[in-house]
Amino acid sequence: MRYEGDIYRPPSEAYSLLVQVTVGCTHNKCTFCSMFKNKKFHLRNMDEVMEDLEEARRLYRHVERIFLCDGDALCLSNRKLLVILQKIRELFPECRRVNVYGNAADVLHKTPEELRELYENGVRMIYIGAESGSEKVLKDICKGVTGEQLIEAVHKIEDSGIQASVTFISGLAGKDGWREHAIESGRMISRMNASYVALLTLMVEPAAPLYEKIRSGEFRLLSPEEVIAETCLMIENMNPEKPCVFRSNHASNYLSLKGTLPEDREAMLAKLRRAMEDSGMLKDERFRML
Repeated sequence: MRYEGDIYRPPSEAYSLLVQVTVGCTHNKCTFCSMFKNKKFHLRNMDEVMEDLEEARRLYRHVERIFLCDGDALCLSNRKLLVILQKIRELFPECRRVNVYGNAADVLHKTPEELRELYENGVRMIYIGAESGSEKVLKDICKGVTGEQLIEAVHKIEDSGIQASVTFISGLAGKDGWREHAIESGRMISRMNASYVALLTLMVEPAAPLYEKIRSGEFRLLSPEEVIAETCLMIENMNPEKPCVFRSNHASNYLSLKGTLPEDREAMLAKLRRAMEDSGMLKDERFRML
């Protein structure tokens, strides 16, 4: 298997076969993100991708899950994606799901028929980073899409039969905008009706453009206690119409939360309120990581 540069995957893909089909991120302008700043985006040679799949078949006796890297494999045309998916079906008949990262622009460029075609050929989940429901925050972080576009993209994914796993980031508005970020993110989650929502907590590496704003004091990070208050307000505003699996148990989070919205909302809020009174429940800064 050949990989170019550092490889990233969602935590839930820890036991998946990782196959790099693109290198980098087509957008690569988000100010909080350093994942692909050292890569110039390009597509991998399809012959090499086919060779990697064949090598993986020789190496691994049983592969149930495959994740297509890098930052937004969904940018590939369906013509190319179907070649990859059909090769996977041929080599790995035991594979139950193929998952990908995708951004809202990728999704919106696909027709409903194309997304359905991907579902019918094995794609089961698209991980999409919304980050915030606040238009101001989306503009500040150079997300490149609006809140309405993010909501439309998630609806398109879910309507195709594919599940959407949407990521939001606590602390992304800093001390000045946390209330708006919390309320609008909660409202966006309610409107999206995604199958899964994950909440991470902001951690910024030196390669990310936001890092200099933090150093200069222009951007003020939330304290752990403020992150918990923000998360509490966010969940108070979450009321999706269909069941949504919610997770805030990433290594970056100060407090682990998991449940299904809306039925477990009150239990998660109760845990957050206990943590607001007992800071000993919060993860020590030394143990947080991306």
